[in-house]
Amino acid sequence: MDSTATDLSNGMLSDSVDGLLSQDHGELCQRVLCLEKKVQQQEDEIICLKSALADVIRRLGQVEATKAQSSSALPSKPNFRGTPTRRAEKAYSSPLDNAHITPNKRPTTPTHRSAASPRTNTPSKKWSSMSNSLDSSTLHRDGQANKPVELKASKGVEPKSSKPVEPKSSKPVETKRTSKSFERQSSNERRGKRGSKPRSRDPEWRAAQLKEEGYVKIYLRGRAINLYAPTSVENVDVTSVADPPSEKLQLEWVYGYRGRDCRSNLYYLSTGEIIYFAAAAVVLHNVEENTQRHYLGHTDDVKCLAIHPDQVRVATGQVAGHDQKEGKRKAGKKDIPDADKDHWPHVRIWDTMNLNTLHVIGIGDFDKAVSCLSFSRLDGGNQLVVVDDANDHVMSVWDLSKSHPKKITETKSSTEPVLAAEFHPLEKGNIITCGKGQISFWTLEGGSLAKKTGIFDKHDKPKFVLCVAFAENGDVISGDSNGNIFIWPKGNNRISKAIEGVHEGGIFSVCVMKDGTLLSGGGKDRKIVQFDSSYTKTGVETEIPENFGGVRMLNQGKGGMVLVGTTRNCILQGTVDLQLNPIVQGHMDELWGLASHPSQHQFMTSGSDKQVHMWDSMSRSVVWSKELSDPAHSCSFYPDASVVAIGTETGRWLVLDCETHEIVTSHTDGNEQIECALYSPDGKYLALGSRDNHIYIYEVTEGGKKYSRIGKCSGHSSFVTHLDWSTDGVYLCSNSGDYEVLYWKVPACKQETSISAVRDLEWATGNCTLTFNAAGVWPEGADGTDVNNVCRSNNKKILASADDFGKVNLYQYPCCQPKAKKHVYKGHSSHVTNVSFLFDDSRLLSTGGRDMSIMQWQVV
Repeated sequence: MDSTATDLSNGMLSDSVDGLLSQDHGELCQRVLCLEKKVQQQEDEIICLKSALADVIRRLGQVEATKAQSSSALPSKPNFRGTPTRRAEKAYSSPLDNAHITPNKRPTTPTHRSAASPRTNTPSKKWSSMSNSLDSSTLHRDGQANKPVELKASKGVEPKSSKPVEPKSSKPVETKRTSKSFERQSSNERRGKRGSKPRSRDPEWRAAQLKEEGYVKIYLRGRAINLYAPTSVENVDVTSVADPPSEKLQLEWVYGYRGRDCRSNLYYLSTGEIIYFAAAAVVLHNVEENTQRHYLGHTDDVKCLAIHPDQVRVATGQVAGHDQKEGKRKAGKKDIPDADKDHWPHVRIWDTMNLNTLHVIGIGDFDKAVSCLSFSRLDGGNQLVVVDDANDHVMSVWDLSKSHPKKITETKSSTEPVLAAEFHPLEKGNIITCGKGQISFWTLEGGSLAKKTGIFDKHDKPKFVLCVAFAENGDVISGDSNGNIFIWPKGNNRISKAIEGVHEGGIFSVCVMKDGTLLSGGGKDRKIVQFDSSYTKTGVETEIPENFGGVRMLNQGKGGMVLVGTTRNCILQGTVDLQLNPIVQGHMDELWGLASHPSQHQFMTSGSDKQVHMWDSMSRSVVWSKELSDPAHSCSFYPDASVVAIGTETGRWLVLDCETHEIVTSHTDGNEQIECALYSPDGKYLALGSRDNHIYIYEVTEGGKKYSRIGKCSGHSSFVTHLDWSTDGVYLCSNSGDYEVLYWKVPACKQETSISAVRDLEWATGNCTLTFNAAGVWPEGADGTDVNNVCRSNNKKILASADDFGKVNLYQYPCCQPKAKKHVYKGHSSHVTNVSFLFDDSRLLSTGGRDMSIMQWQVV
């Protein structure tokens, strides 16, 4: 490989990743993932068998201890009892028929119940696979697993549930919090848990067996979780369905732009708006008025965008949706249920004036995703060319002249990735495609496509032809991975002129402006170079600042301005000879950290791209940014917002001064990810939940500037996922990856096992997904990882949840009834990782994981 190709390869692995590597090896990655899943399933079965044997030994040793339990204690660790009675077996047969909440009673002698511990042979979770997993070799040690806290039940302690301890695995399994092996998870991988029937029974609500205590029992992947109700709640009719809240959400703003791995995704409309996409939303952004409109017809990632010659209609293509397998249906479209059609790869043609969908085409015709598309120009846009992401990258042409679009023809275009497909503006029926090692000239005649491959003659054939544009005289202009521009005369497949060495590395975009000048943009050198109409350099060029990334897309903006989309998911606007200013900024890697300012309309995000952004929700812009040395995962504001704590993926956490943006202090607790961070309401303590199963407690003094560790809460058998403080700052509630709900007393850092001590506490926050007041957010069939986060409004009237299927959900609060009705909002294309209300509940923020977008919803 020559030095130029090597530079391009290095550039793809750098910040200016353009997605070509993932496209080139996508098929190989999918095969590897498939093999890994099969190996994982086999290893899971072996580990579960070992764990089951260890559970039996533990049960035998605990039978006598459990008989002496008192009636007023919370669990510290699971207890396991004998085989189910007939009554318990009957309850399993109907998920909702016998469901109710056990009424509160005065303490009496406990009535012991028999309950089976339903097991699952597939203990895979979105957040598993880190070193918190227990090696199977440690499962047999005096009948107990090696754990930080003994599993032996204390006298007077009621078992948390009848679930077994989560078997711990020493191998990687699918994880959204930590896995970054590929640019984007394949749709098959994301849908795996929905595509096959779970081995354990679906979650079900059951009648509590202990008559003296009031709690609801829910099942997640067959594991029982007891959620204790306040003493004021005597009964809940779980057969009734709670109404949705009167409040609703309206999408107000989308922060971000998908420039990291997509092309042809930024245009200027005659309405004065710029159009681009992020996640599953297409954004129409009026820069002068600082407003956005959104087309939300898609169900998953929008991958490509084309503007009709009338400047009103738009075509957008998407990948396969969350609930569908990739690939075509061999039996044909008729076998696709109507409810599933929107989840298959397809193209939507819609009106930018009223955002109405005009046509949906290609359902059942496209494989995996729609990678590129283009309207014809000479006939007024009556045809549409579409290339999908199949192994053969099938190209199809559609007739749009009638009320119902019809496919004219299709053909296999190439076994290599196709990056662009464009109708020639001056030659009817001519289509140009480009991609890996190719540029092709197609002619549509008599309902079929004929192909001519571009001939490079004496010029070095590039590894990738990355982009094409058309000059006013009909010349085809191509930019390639070697940094060269080639001119292909109208009607010819041979090069007439070569401009070599224009950029160091690949040319990601070429654009012919209205004044006839040509602009080329470099993905690696971040330069924009201008040429006149005779393809001679004018001497005008500019370099984009490194923090914005390389050029992804160039297009004509308003007047003489140019629009620049970058590989770091930013959009700039300005002139090449003067200055380019950012109008859109975003994260460029997986995003989990989100925290709302306690007293202003601002919020903070932190992501795996090592970036921390402070945003203003009113101006819809970045207030300030900070680049860290480690990927960030969580954040929390000090009560007066003078500082903010940020947890990273390495076990290190730090505190930033919100005025100077400098690091106040930095600490390291363990070597695993800080999953969540939360200050106590009075600012006296900071709690940090880690993937190493511990919660680290720090005393905070000097107005958030000094931190002293006072203890470590040890007791969880899996990594800590969520934290909530009581309003008095004395108690802490925590959830973990194996669905434990534990309570802690601070500063003693001891587990609170008394029911009476915690059940009537008032909580300052509502972040934990497993509590009585959030029990209703779990959907039927949930596996315990379907709900990533919840957030209670500050007025305690509504509850928002972030789920694994790209949805933001809004419930009444408290939400303790199964199948509670909700308002569902789409826009994200990846798992929604976090939600947070602003301090005055006027807006809700949501973050997408792999879609890297932030969405701002107005509460109406």
